[in-house]
Amino acid sequence: MCLAVPGKVISVHERDGTRMAKVDFGGAVKDVCLAYLPDIQVGEYAVVHVGFALQRLDEEAALATLDLFARIGALEEEFGDPWSRAAAEAGLAQDTGLAQGAGLTRTAAVTEEDGR
Repeated sequence: MCLAVPGKVISVHERDGTRMAKVDFGGAVKDVCLAYLPDIQVGEYAVVHVGFALQRLDEEAALATLDLFARIGALEEEFGDPWSRAAAEAGLAQDTGLAQGAGLTRTAAVTEEDGR
């Protein structure tokens, strides 16, 4: 499934002449293109679909939507680690410690540990 998901802009940068952002989707952080919302600022929320911020959203609506998506499992389906999900389904789940406890994907946890 491919959802339009609200996320919080945590940093803004430019890549190859295009305004980009790091956006937090309830613990999963992704790079997002800001071409359609060039004036969005750090701390604001946007609805993101296939890597593009499409619409600004107020915090209350964003958090309510993230909560609903989390309760129905849509965030795990959209952002979860497919290897962990497949292992869990096969009864082979592993404890990923810090990454899961912090609500981060393995990639995000490794990046934070490396200081990047």
